[in-house]
Amino acid sequence: QVQLVESGGGLVQAGGSLRLSCAASGSISGLNDMGWYRQAPGKQRELVATITSSGSTNYADSVNDRFTISRDNAKNTVYLQMSSLKPEDTAVYYCNAVVRVFTLKYNYWGQGTQVTVSS
Repeated sequence: QVQLVESGGGLVQAGGSLRLSCAASGSISGLNDMGWYRQAPGKQRELVATITSSGSTNYADSVNDRFTISRDNAKNTVYLQMSSLKPEDTAVYYCNAVVRVFTLKYNYWGQGTQVTVSS
């Protein structure tokens, strides 16, 4: 079992910045990709950014050049630095981790952290 604990959400004005953190613990010897997803009210959960264990990143077009994902493998922690925030970035942000066990992949999710951007 893997536990993901997120922190760093909050209320910020448009144009501001926030940094989210997500620490993984438990059975994480096969920890692989990590990432952030978000879900706004009435919308489906969508990918924000992902990062592989070797540091390769992938971003949604809507956040490219504004958000930066990074990870500290020694701390099993992934970060999301969000800058130039817009009201449309308002959502619950969820941390995701993929753990590989032999040929199987398991997806784990954090509890979510609210990000609210006021105009």
